[in-house]
Amino acid sequence: MKRMGMIFRAKANKALDRAEDPRETLDYSYQKQLELLQKVRRGVADVATSRKRLELQLSGLQQQSAKLEDQGRKALSLGREDLAREALSRRAALQQQVTDLETQHQNLQGEEEKLTLAAQRLQAKVDAFRTKKETIKATYTAAQAQTQIGEAFSGISEEMGDVGLAIQRAEDKTQQMQARAGAIDELLASGALDDPSGLAKDDIAAELDRVAGGSDVELELERMKAELAGGGSDSRQAIEGGQAGANGKAQQQSQDQPRFDKS
Repeated sequence: MKRMGMIFRAKANKALDRAEDPRETLDYSYQKQLELLQKVRRGVADVATSRKRLELQLSGLQQQSAKLEDQGRKALSLGREDLAREALSRRAALQQQVTDLETQHQNLQGEEEKLTLAAQRLQAKVDAFRTKKETIKATYTAAQAQTQIGEAFSGISEEMGDVGLAIQRAEDKTQQMQARAGAIDELLASGALDDPSGLAKDDIAAELDRVAGGSDVELELERMKAELAGGGSDSRQAIEGGQAGANGKAQQQSQDQPRFDKS
């Protein structure tokens, strides 16, 4: 079971690694950092709001304290010492609240300063990460394009591999057709195959054509010799007699050839 689990995790990790795009991962990380920065800014705004509320409460308490002090003075000037004592007692209670609120205000102000500083630092980190992210994305895109171009030139890419296979199949078929055509020509020339068009000749007809062609050449050669020798009518008669003898010889050879039944 442990081995099966390890194999499953290894294959899953390999599949995830193959499906992972670094550019998408960087964009997702940048988005999460922006969300964190937004939360910090929201926290700063909340602390500032609380601080402002305390400042308003402090202002109200300080006004009430000043009012009670004035009332105590007036009561004391009128000889009402009891009213003056009551006013001063209330003023003392308010002063305690003012002291507590001032302490809370100082604490909130300190927290606000810390959050503001943290937001500024986080903003700087986010800006730096964005610049680095764009640089890495551009570098990865350029490397990917260079790899694809290299694979295309070397023929190891999937698309170019299919093209190479198609070209190889076309060349193989062409060579096969050329070989077949050459074999058919050889069989027709040797007489192993019949030519239905009648263009291919048998051995006897080929021999007769050769003999006739040879006699024509001999006659032409004798005529040229006679012309060069400057022979007269006797030469022409001899040539004509030789031509008649050659024709008779060709006819005799044609008759001597064995006859074949067409069937």
